[in-house]
Amino acid sequence: MKLYAPWEKAFDRIATPFENFLHAQTTTGLVLMFMTVVALILANSTLAPSYADFFHTYIDFNVGSWKLSHTLHYWINDGLMAIFFFMIGLEIKREILVGELSSIKGAMLPILAAIGGMVLPAIIYTAINYGGEGASGWGIPIATDIAFAISALVLLGKRVSPSLVTFLVALAIVDDLGAVLVIALFYTDTINMFPLGLSAASFLIMLLFNRFGIHAILPYLIMGVFMWFFMLESGVHATIAGVIAAMAIPSRPKFTPIDFTSHTKNLLDEYDNYPIATDHTMHESQKAILLNIKDKIDAVSSPSAKLEHDLHLPVALIVIPLFALANAGISIDFSSIGETIVSPVSLGVIAGLIFGKVLGITGAAYIAIKLGIAQLPHNSTMSQVFGVAFLGGIGFTMSIFVADLAFLTNDTLVFQAKIGILSASLFTGLFGYFWLRAASKS
Repeated sequence: MKLYAPWEKAFDRIATPFENFLHAQTTTGLVLMFMTVVALILANSTLAPSYADFFHTYIDFNVGSWKLSHTLHYWINDGLMAIFFFMIGLEIKREILVGELSSIKGAMLPILAAIGGMVLPAIIYTAINYGGEGASGWGIPIATDIAFAISALVLLGKRVSPSLVTFLVALAIVDDLGAVLVIALFYTDTINMFPLGLSAASFLIMLLFNRFGIHAILPYLIMGVFMWFFMLESGVHATIAGVIAAMAIPSRPKFTPIDFTSHTKNLLDEYDNYPIATDHTMHESQKAILLNIKDKIDAVSSPSAKLEHDLHLPVALIVIPLFALANAGISIDFSSIGETIVSPVSLGVIAGLIFGKVLGITGAAYIAIKLGIAQLPHNSTMSQVFGVAFLGGIGFTMSIFVADLAFLTNDTLVFQAKIGILSASLFTGLFGYFWLRAASKS
């Protein structure tokens, strides 16, 4: 019997792209949770002034008389987060092409559930804040944090069916797309048409690269940076450039799987024709063959798939943690926390994320299933869909992002919104997890 070290077992195991995606999202959720706790500790300690000053440090870029000067907080939210949105764009594109959203039948349930989970929270928030100074924050409770939600579901392991996990992933991705559209359409104050036109031209050039079969990533990266800069100057939130740029990345590989198989077999046969050296070293021609096979492996994977795979780790370990560290650190005065939670903004966010999300997702799913428009995920129950709806109420990353946009010049309202987001996300995450755990036993 062959013995394996633990890492050899891991090496022998083949994970699908979807499994890699789930693993990456789980890692992101755990790191995000840790950095949120760190930010809260820093903001409520003696280091609070240094913590605030650090993220308000200005970073300048100068070329001759031209100057771009913003705070570190701004560069994280508008610069680094563009990479996060780019990855969201790649995930949306994959789901539409080959995932749960690629067929009308499979897509109807997550699409309708996501729409219900966006519309009802916005209505509830607006009803509570109608005519008040916090009315513009209606977009805050419409978002689902895909990393946190999937982390909670994955922790349940085999207690939930794979189809239920797929349903949540598709729902969260549709939700992200809706949040991106809301940011682009409703959280842009003024639009400068000339740089917006240059941004559109950059996107068209990227589409031409795709049309002419250019698979090298560097040209897309260069034009993507130009597109982001022009979008920044236009007044439209620059992170939207990340989502749009992802749509131009080629999703088809250079080699088809059949061509790859035949070429690789021929190369392996040629590799085996060389005699094995006594010292087990490879012939120079064998090394060349292996490099050729590596090139073929790269060519059979599309640039879109490679970028999505390669970006998961830096986004999970750099971009999202920095965003959490810069945005989740709120100084909490526990003597007045009761007043803050019952403020219209905080109350609207909490009611939207808890009641709006749960009733919107569950209600839309129930109606769609009863009307025969969609079908329940395989080996799942409506009780489990109800539990998933609670996980949909975890609105951390995107909700904080929208809160900063909605109340750009009002720190008090931003604080109230963040208290609501943290409170509601903690409740919905824990309740959803324990509900699904109990539902799986029954």
